[in-house]
Amino acid sequence: MTNLNIDKTAGLLGLLIAFLVGIGVTFPYSVLLLLVCGGVYGYHTSSEFHVRLIVSALAITAFASALAALPEVGGYLEAIVANIGKFAQGAALFIILHNFYSRLMPVKAAD
Repeated sequence: MTNLNIDKTAGLLGLLIAFLVGIGVTFPYSVLLLLVCGGVYGYHTSSEFHVRLIVSALAITAFASALAALPEVGGYLEAIVANIGKFAQGAALFIILHNFYSRLMPVKAAD
């Protein structure tokens, strides 16, 4: 049995919001919620996956519009994947800003 921790919970919540908004359910601050869930997910992502996550965020965002060409369901799929891209952008943005912060802060001397 898999443990459901904070990063998995934030990831599943982000995917649920992306799906619901993609099929037309509207609620206030949905984009903010996607970015915050993505930020929480990015915070808990180990450093070995940072580059992979940033590239995935760029690719998902860039390629979401390709799904619009599908008949009947293309618009829905495009919206769902674009919202997943917003979630991934939140994670990537947190990772990038955290890396900038880490590089700019002085190194603490060992006691």
